[in-house]
Amino acid sequence: MDLGIFGILLSLALLMYLAYKGMSVIWLAPVLALVAALFSAGSHLMASYTEVFMGSAANYVKLYFPAFLLGAVFGKVMDVSGAAKSIATVITDKVGSKNSILAVVLAVTVLTYGGVSMFVVVFAVYPIAAEIFRKNDVPKRLIPGTIALGSFTFTMTALPGSPQIQNTIAMPFFGTTAYAAPVLGVVASLVMFGLGMIWLKRREATARTNGEGYGMHVETSTEEDDSEVPSALLSFIPIIIVLVLNFLIVTFYYPNADTSYLKDFGIELQSVKGMWSLILALTTAIIVALLLFRKYIPNIREAVNEGSISSIMPIMNTAAAVGFGNVIKSLTAFVLIKSMILSIPGTPLLSFALSTSLLAGITGSASGGLSIALDALGDVYIQQAHTLGISLETLHRIASVACGGLDSLPHNGAVITLLGICGMKHKDSYKDIFMCTLLFPMVATIVVVILGSYGIV
Repeated sequence: MDLGIFGILLSLALLMYLAYKGMSVIWLAPVLALVAALFSAGSHLMASYTEVFMGSAANYVKLYFPAFLLGAVFGKVMDVSGAAKSIATVITDKVGSKNSILAVVLAVTVLTYGGVSMFVVVFAVYPIAAEIFRKNDVPKRLIPGTIALGSFTFTMTALPGSPQIQNTIAMPFFGTTAYAAPVLGVVASLVMFGLGMIWLKRREATARTNGEGYGMHVETSTEEDDSEVPSALLSFIPIIIVLVLNFLIVTFYYPNADTSYLKDFGIELQSVKGMWSLILALTTAIIVALLLFRKYIPNIREAVNEGSISSIMPIMNTAAAVGFGNVIKSLTAFVLIKSMILSIPGTPLLSFALSTSLLAGITGSASGGLSIALDALGDVYIQQAHTLGISLETLHRIASVACGGLDSLPHNGAVITLLGICGMKHKDSYKDIFMCTLLFPMVATIVVVILGSYGIV
């Protein structure tokens, strides 16, 4: 084996193992990137660190910090005001107590699709899920998989217009918007939702047949909160604003606006309109939420501050993973790996999906893996797409859906956080998480690759 390839594989293996053991990617990524560089002929450690690693990490922050920041603030405002809880409660009431799993999935779906952070959604919905599962004697071990289906799958990567970062990362690369390839997105969403619900309902039915109930558990986060919350009608308004305003701006405003000034900045509208429309939609939604829920928020300044601070760790983790990937990409040995990926038989859509999914699994991060794949291989696939007449919207949707598969391996930070909040262990609930957030999204990826190969957008 080539020594350079060995160094890359060694650094990737150590990254997965040490991240699984709980070590921070923020310091692991630069150290292990330099480990890989040590094995590569012609590499220069300090230049690899300051110019490649830091340069690419800083550029990632430049591109995506507004989305992370505004998404975290919006989620925090929806959380502390009680609006997220109000939405979750009304959905579970409307669906009915006998449909416990469906009720929780729908509640999480609405919140995540509306722009509330996945982590905030878990905190907001878990107490409600625990209560309705207990009342209807549904095993508690099914809660993590149920919440994960609504938040870590189709609302994260597939539903057109989703403001989640996994759906928006590709926009600057392909000049697309969050609504890219809507047909492919809807089909992928139906596959993930349908298979996930079938799996979870069968698991519930089997448990009932075996006489298994909710179980004896010491609850970790189900304290009743008697504080007043806004009405469900009021609570839905900011979420509707995010989805509708984002669509209106990108579809009707920018195509008709005078953007000739952009040439002074050396940019084109196509590369920024997706992110700009998202920024405007989230900002407007935050302002409206603060006005609507001001009496329900104990301390507005504290809520905004906490939301802002909570955005730092996620973006720095992802930026570090991107820096790591770019160092790997700069090594001479990566040329061989790149050739192997590009030589995968069949449509380039398949090799793009595979490379994105593998990198997401290696880093334990959907956004990190997607960013690395785009940085390393995006230009090549854009050229191939132009040559073969493949829509860039198709590339966007396939990349987004693909990144949400292998990222859910046991060392994934969101998986570990979800299990911790629910008070469950991997041995109790990971099987359901695996099926709903790894296997079924991979099936959806195969479906959209096939449809995309036939020109369906």
